[in-house]
Amino acid sequence: MTMKTISAAKFKEQCLALLDSVGPGGLVITKRGKPVARLLPMGGAPGRLIGSLRPKLRVRGDVLSTGIKWEADAES
Repeated sequence: MTMKTISAAKFKEQCLALLDSVGPGGLVITKRGKPVARLLPMGGAPGRLIGSLRPKLRVRGDVLSTGIKWEADAES
């Protein structure tokens, strides 16, 4: 999905209307053709991302270990 873009000048003119109609994909605001900001609806993207990979990932082994065994010599 490509993100919809709008120039800063046009955003300034239509700000209130755009706030009312921003879609789930959001809106990229550009200045001189370069992206400077992104407008996203409240509660949009982050909620969908959290936990979205749970059915696709599998943890194998100990995630808190490097898998390398080593011994440390303690000096008194």
